[in-house]
Amino acid sequence: MTSRERILAAWQGKPADHIPLTTWAFGLTAPDALRWEIDGVPRRYWYTGRLEHLHTLPQPWTVEDDFRRVLAWRKLGVDDIIDVSVPWGRDPEVTWKDTLVPTGKMDPQYPVMIRDYQTPSGPVRHAVRKTGEDPGAGWVIQPDCVPLIEDYNIPRAVRHIVTDVADLGPLKHLYTKPSAADAARFQARMQTVRAFAEKEGVPVQAWAGFGMDAVVWFCGTEGAVLLSMDYPVAFGHLIDLITECDLARVELAATTPGVDMVCERGWYSSTDFWSPTLFDEFLFPHIQTLARAAHRHGKLFGYVMTTGVETLGPRLADAGVDVLYFVDPIQDRIPLVHARDLLGSRMTLVGGTNALSVQTCNADRIRHEVQSAIEILGPTNRFILHPIDALFPDTPWAGIEMLIDAWKTYR
Repeated sequence: MTSRERILAAWQGKPADHIPLTTWAFGLTAPDALRWEIDGVPRRYWYTGRLEHLHTLPQPWTVEDDFRRVLAWRKLGVDDIIDVSVPWGRDPEVTWKDTLVPTGKMDPQYPVMIRDYQTPSGPVRHAVRKTGEDPGAGWVIQPDCVPLIEDYNIPRAVRHIVTDVADLGPLKHLYTKPSAADAARFQARMQTVRAFAEKEGVPVQAWAGFGMDAVVWFCGTEGAVLLSMDYPVAFGHLIDLITECDLARVELAATTPGVDMVCERGWYSSTDFWSPTLFDEFLFPHIQTLARAAHRHGKLFGYVMTTGVETLGPRLADAGVDVLYFVDPIQDRIPLVHARDLLGSRMTLVGGTNALSVQTCNADRIRHEVQSAIEILGPTNRFILHPIDALFPDTPWAGIEMLIDAWKTYR
């Protein structure tokens, strides 16, 4: 079977020649034998198109790099997936000005980067401390401006883009459905991706939903939770605004030839942030809307939730999620037997081991986790082994080799 045939079988709950092993590269330090150069620039670290629009990388990363990463993993017998990011739009009438306020003016320790927007619904400001730390080789870095969406913004914000209920007016002009030009660029990229994926037998998943992750990007963690409790009507309007944009992105992905599954980020949607009651009230209808749109066009729908799966996993299945990233027995502490009995017949579970285990280079630990995951979840035909959630710059290659060896033994 090709990687695409094998992974599609797992996504659909059908038998395959063996259980797939996939990974996500988030700055993974590649060994010399698996590196390459493009335009004279070495690719020491591996990334993925899933990160596009969300992070500033310390090195270039192109669609061609995605292809070479796929082929490099194939040399090791490991399956891979092409990730594509679906753009969002912005009202063409929006303008902005960037300024840098020196240390001591707005913050006693750091300079503050400001982006002042002018929108048809009035002005709005986004201000973030420029902390300037070196995260280490291979890790994503803080940009020199304030993009609307960026994980670095959340803990460093002096003023989130949505700090007041009145900010929802301007926001609707900053996060909008893709324009015709946005759609054309995505479709042109997908022509290239589709040609490679069909030739090499690789599945493609499109990241098109932000949901509660967008809420936290816009409001900050504390601001998002307080807004939901203090101003539930306004919070509902915010979810509606995000859903409208996300739905358009899902429709674009699901109607573009070559996409096998549409995915939504949900790192900030778990019980670490939201009670089951708030999840049901605000997020469940959002996920259900996106899942139904993907299914209407014959595409599968995937969702990321790394913690709280025992509580919210059944609701994700109810909403129409086909593939759950992730089931984590290490950080989420969910017993795999329980995950299987609770969810194994309802959707495909990805995970079973953790990148922290790979990092230990403890062969016995890695072997035990892989064997247990495959023996417990493998018989469902709805399981993909995956070290949760990604392989990072500090993930040792020796641990990865141990993971691959254990997988080949028990798969």
